[in-house]
Amino acid sequence: MGKKSRVKTQKSGTGATAAVSPKEMMNLISELLQKCSSTAPSPGKEWEEYIQIRALVEKIRKKQKGMSVSFEGTREEFFSELMAWATECGASCDCFEISNFADEGYGLKAIRDIKAEELFLWVPRKMLMTVESAKNSVLGPLYSQDRILQAMGNVTLAIHLLCERANPSSPWLPYIKTLPADYDTPLYFEEDEVRHLLATQAIQDVLSQYKNTARQYAYFYKVIHTHPNASKLPLKDAFTFDDYRWAVSSVMTRQNQIPTADGSRVTLALIPLWDMCNHTNGLITTGYNLEDDRCECVALKDYKEAEQIYIFYGTRSNAEFVIHNGFFFEDNAHDRVKIKLGVSKSERLYAMKAEVLARAGIPASSIFALHCSEPPISAQLLAFLRVFCMTEEELRDYLVGDHAINKIFTLGNTEFPVSWENEIKLWTFLETRAALLLKTYKTTSEEDRSMLEKPDLSLHSRIAIKLRLAEKEILERAVSCGRAKRLHFQKQLDEGIPLPLYEESDIALLENADAKLPIILRKLEEEDEHVQEEMSLAQIKPDAAGLDSSKTPVLNGQCKDLNGTQEDPPGSDAVVKESEAEKHDPSTKRTEAQGEEAGRDTRSFLMDFHNKTRD
Repeated sequence: MGKKSRVKTQKSGTGATAAVSPKEMMNLISELLQKCSSTAPSPGKEWEEYIQIRALVEKIRKKQKGMSVSFEGTREEFFSELMAWATECGASCDCFEISNFADEGYGLKAIRDIKAEELFLWVPRKMLMTVESAKNSVLGPLYSQDRILQAMGNVTLAIHLLCERANPSSPWLPYIKTLPADYDTPLYFEEDEVRHLLATQAIQDVLSQYKNTARQYAYFYKVIHTHPNASKLPLKDAFTFDDYRWAVSSVMTRQNQIPTADGSRVTLALIPLWDMCNHTNGLITTGYNLEDDRCECVALKDYKEAEQIYIFYGTRSNAEFVIHNGFFFEDNAHDRVKIKLGVSKSERLYAMKAEVLARAGIPASSIFALHCSEPPISAQLLAFLRVFCMTEEELRDYLVGDHAINKIFTLGNTEFPVSWENEIKLWTFLETRAALLLKTYKTTSEEDRSMLEKPDLSLHSRIAIKLRLAEKEILERAVSCGRAKRLHFQKQLDEGIPLPLYEESDIALLENADAKLPIILRKLEEEDEHVQEEMSLAQIKPDAAGLDSSKTPVLNGQCKDLNGTQEDPPGSDAVVKESEAEKHDPSTKRTEAQGEEAGRDTRSFLMDFHNKTRD
């Protein structure tokens, strides 16, 4: 048990394909890289491109069958080795054990009562796999020369993981052997399972994730086989697409950002043992203690003996959970769908509307969110819609009228409508827009519910259909809410109810409640700030002041304040280096020399990595 065996290509007739020549494989890899680096398809052609890329990948996978590294024994057989290693390294293991929780998979089970906020788990730095440990490993020489690795900590961590998996003497083997053999992210979906996501808001990110992963694989296949500094990597004889997909998914579902040892910046890390915790609603309870140099986690609530111990991954939508974590969370208090809105530059009142929005700290065009909660719109979106629906007279009042500056503060406050007519228009607009979005789906909510009742539905199809249905239910609630609000404000208008009078003294009232804070003064809601990233990997440097404390929050993948946004995994060291690499665009050129490829734009190689999947 635990012995590592590498399986070479088998002879035909034994279940594996015949051996493929290096030249033939390199030709296929070059074709894949060219296809994934070509100009982005025109709108509506993304699915066609996905099918073409997938066909190439499947052709490569078929020829690589039987060439991946594997371990003898089941994953569960290695848990005792993981716990023994963790204890030896100084981690806490005395109040929980790893257990199987049916639909939720493996997680941590309390073996004694644990009080809320009790420190029950800590993991020292020497157990963590980080970008820093990658630099000091066999990967170091290649890292020092390759711009993609330098700019993208997540990719570095994935290659680092593969190198350590192939190293029989790796100190991280007790951890690596307990990682899942495969995942339930869309990278593992069959084509017909991905089809269930067509017309959903998630589909573009799913297709981009697959394309980016295929492009990265092709690029690094060439690097590993041609770059002088890659000659000592233990991957040359076994670097399959399935290997890379596994590494990508392992990092994507588990990575987090922690401070470097000196606390000067953040780096990416895989955190053994802690990453066994499953998700529930709640608050962030994990941080990094710089003084003791360890990741620490306190209990989210009281746990009785034999209960599962949960952590909160952050305010993610179900689309994010499905794409980056591989599960659908039924009771997601933070679920939402994106809605793109903007003031047309050709509109006669554009300049006035843009100015009012600017004073409120809101762009004239942006990605907003419709929430699963009531009301479905945030204060920021309410403010945008109010300005969007203003008449010229109303705009002038908010620009140069009495108390114009202070009145900007009330735009996101439900207690101070611009006018009854404005409220009627904005809720009518929202009702109509949500209804139009519902019409873009190929199935109805009732049809989705019927499909979910089929007992033979695959797990991945079930996840996809649940996500599709959840989007529709949010939009349906938005339609219902819009209609109810429209009728309410129409009644206010018909009955001649006077508008609430705004006075400067009301500013004091606005400063006391989070929902009523002036938009221009408050930090935008976490969900909306998160959605506006539009699944991007925009780099946000951490606040240096936040690193002065001996305890730094580890946000379970929700990288706010300290760590940037949760779509911000590469780490602060990538901020400058990626800007240098932007001068070179792999999506517009094809090269034959690896040295040229290494200098290409890292942006097109980005993949969204997030913390933790259900095990």
